[in-house]
Amino acid sequence: MRPPKALILSFLALAACAPKPQQEKALELYTDRPPVEERTFVSPAIDSVTEAIAAKITHPKLAEMFRKCFPNTLDTTVHYSEDEDGQPDTYVYTGDIPAMWLRDSGAQVWPYVDYADKDESLRKMIAGVINRQFKCILIDPYANAFNVEPIGPANKSDRPQPGPYVWERKWEIDSHCYPVRLAYAYWKKTGDTSVFGERWLQVAKTILATFKEQQRKEGHGSYTFLRVTDRQLDTKCVNGRGNPVNPVGLIASAFRPSDDATTFEFLIPSNFMAVMTLRKMAEILATVNDETELAEECTRLAEEVDQALHQYAITQVQCSGPFYAYEVDGFGSYQVMDDANVPSLLSLGYLDPAMLDDPIYRNTRRMVWSKSNPYFWDGKAGQGIGGPHIGTDYVWPMSIMMKAFTAESDGEILGCIYQLINTDGGTGFMHESFHKDDANNFTRPWFAWANTLFGELIVKLVNDGKLELLNSLPE
Repeated sequence: MRPPKALILSFLALAACAPKPQQEKALELYTDRPPVEERTFVSPAIDSVTEAIAAKITHPKLAEMFRKCFPNTLDTTVHYSEDEDGQPDTYVYTGDIPAMWLRDSGAQVWPYVDYADKDESLRKMIAGVINRQFKCILIDPYANAFNVEPIGPANKSDRPQPGPYVWERKWEIDSHCYPVRLAYAYWKKTGDTSVFGERWLQVAKTILATFKEQQRKEGHGSYTFLRVTDRQLDTKCVNGRGNPVNPVGLIASAFRPSDDATTFEFLIPSNFMAVMTLRKMAEILATVNDETELAEECTRLAEEVDQALHQYAITQVQCSGPFYAYEVDGFGSYQVMDDANVPSLLSLGYLDPAMLDDPIYRNTRRMVWSKSNPYFWDGKAGQGIGGPHIGTDYVWPMSIMMKAFTAESDGEILGCIYQLINTDGGTGFMHESFHKDDANNFTRPWFAWANTLFGELIVKLVNDGKLELLNSLPE
């Protein structure tokens, strides 16, 4: 069934007023997928679903962008092998940076989990990502990104100096959340429990210990980070410790998912994700490992953090109504903003669809997509959320995707997709960010997570019965 005529007319009127792309390029000029023999990993299942969905999309540019973006992680960043024990071991580049972020790698292969039971090579590849992520956590639970070989950190001025397999040692709560999210979904889809052996039990205990240490109840804990840099948010204040916190039950995160330092250490979106993670851990430990006591410990911590979130994360300014702050310190200070990188406040409804029914989340969602958020930008090329990582006036396509994933109406979805396909800078791919007034001015030409996330969004919309809506986009 096609969308209501009134909705289409409303959107077409909006599109007519919207700026056209700064530079139109013919589709044949877009960079295509690499030839099969040059792809880093080939999955018949993903190739099949890519072509099947692209064939249904009548909008030529959208179809072409989906065809290239959805398999981009497999085409360009996945390096599969087996370890010395013959177990799958997969290293995943983030794209134009030759390192493996625990967050990025977990998100990059996430949309392929749905097809893991249809393609044995794909299943083993994803198991290999989980195995590698667990190994990385045990190498250094405070590191966020890792090398494939022991070549040392990217920045030699980092103190304390990390081990040779660590690319960067920025403590981010989500670095522990994404591997569990991936492993849990993989288990539910395939029934394979091979990734939940002795190494997993060590990882679960390590995550628990790290989360508890970073509640700061016993003092600051062992983690500090200093770097010689001209970027304020690439190092931590107070001799590498960050601003003090009041130990109210929340978990401190020294850095945000953007790899920028937090201002107030209790990063609210990441604490929400930690609660989700601990509950998934509890289910795995109880069901697969019969580790009842460890599972109960996870559940208790999840409940404590959840209670603290509802006590300390909700704030209100002027006549806005209650919303979730981005960061708090437990003393009463809070940060009103959102950053584009996931987990963000906007993305909470994507990470946990149950949040979509939370009136405080819905209010927060409206707040962050407005001028109340100091990192919301609205320009000639597009509008969306950025963050201090790139600077002022740069919109992250990831934020537009999160708005579409959590959309409250078909009109929101249409507006988001229209923006995404017209802010590619003439490349046919997503980027880290683009200037709000000139989409040809963008950062990171090869950012695999953003590409695959765009594909994930299109797959979801098609599966949710929104194909006719997508095909109503003006060309």
